[in-house]
Amino acid sequence: MKLLRIKNILWKSIKSLANLNFSIFTLLLISFCIMLGSIIEQDQSINYYQNYYPIYTNTLNFINWKFIIFLGLDHLYQTWWFILVLNIFALSLTICTFSVQLPSLKNARRWKFFHNIKRINSDNQIHNLFDETSNSYINMIYSLVYYNFYVFHKKYHIYAYKGLIGRIAPIFVHISIIITLFGSVCSLFLGYTAQEMIVNGELFHVKNIIHSGFYSNLDTNFVCKIDDFFIDYNKDRSIKQFFSKLSLLNNRGQLIINKIISVNSPLKFKGFTFYQTDWNIDSLRLKVGASNKQIIQKKLISININNKPCWLCKLPIDIDKQIFIVVFDLKDKIFIFDIDGSIIDSILINESLYLNDTSISIQNIMLDTGLQIKIDPGVQIIYLGFFILMFSTIISYISYSQIWICIICNVLNFSGSTNRAIFFFEEDIAKINTIYRSYTFIKN
Repeated sequence: MKLLRIKNILWKSIKSLANLNFSIFTLLLISFCIMLGSIIEQDQSINYYQNYYPIYTNTLNFINWKFIIFLGLDHLYQTWWFILVLNIFALSLTICTFSVQLPSLKNARRWKFFHNIKRINSDNQIHNLFDETSNSYINMIYSLVYYNFYVFHKKYHIYAYKGLIGRIAPIFVHISIIITLFGSVCSLFLGYTAQEMIVNGELFHVKNIIHSGFYSNLDTNFVCKIDDFFIDYNKDRSIKQFFSKLSLLNNRGQLIINKIISVNSPLKFKGFTFYQTDWNIDSLRLKVGASNKQIIQKKLISININNKPCWLCKLPIDIDKQIFIVVFDLKDKIFIFDIDGSIIDSILINESLYLNDTSISIQNIMLDTGLQIKIDPGVQIIYLGFFILMFSTIISYISYSQIWICIICNVLNFSGSTNRAIFFFEEDIAKINTIYRSYTFIKN
């Protein structure tokens, strides 16, 4: 007896999670956390939060860097309490599905005969009374079946329903949300994101991880190579698009797959997605001297001159003299400045310039391509959840209609109920009435 009482108390506690008000409160709490995560920048350094969220003496400004770090708001979507809230919400939907929605669907499939039709209570009702010289159960059943109603007959009573699939929509909504939450948790625990800036023509491994899940694994069974990088320009010389020819090689150096990627056209391979995100001018290769043809490489620094981005490097000519090489655009000439900022000359690629009887020519501009490498095992699960949600939205517009009929002493008592689209339901009733009257007239 005591064990039964404990079970009843436990079951009532579990069913309380399926309460609609509790589910709405949990959903609002999740929405508030997501909004908070959108306002507070995520995954930044502690110095960043100390600079932008300093501590004030005013008690109203309680959101400071200590508060953010203490609650984990700098990585909100990975905190234990946010994951706990998601699990509670998923548990609430699961319990509601099994304790409320599925029994309601099962109950909707059962016949419901009412001896007193006027007692039927519903939001959208249609009551009618037909006086016929000769009423027929067979004709009425045929008329209902003709318009796709499921019909049950018992003595003087007929019960019919239509659009039961519309009652499945709430169940599908719950399932879609649960699947979406499960996919999000899979992405959180198993996914990772890396960003790389790679020089054109170089081999690289994925190593610059900016975000990783608790149980994510770095796949080292392949290497990547940037075969080529090029930029497509508009007629006004602005950048239209930039491309990277990316190859994936196994550990033996054999080609696995290659593709020219661009913004919004990534390379996908075994769960990995390689996105084209950025580009940069890395360095210059110069040939100094005409006899020994010495090749040197100088790193470029990105700066702004008169609000115009450019890249420059410093090249010493002798002990007392040095010049600055400035690149403004890949299509423009390359400018040479002295220490005072005066233009000495401008040259093209492979064009020679003589300074102090020394030949200098720029052989190549080395470019960096920016890649984002992402593995997200939960994204397909999330897509499935959204697909089911869209499907449930469509089927939710299907009306669930019920009809009760009682024929006693040639008097036909009729009552109908629907959960939506009452005007379409009235049209169905008019069509049923037309079929019924026509067959009754023919019989007579």
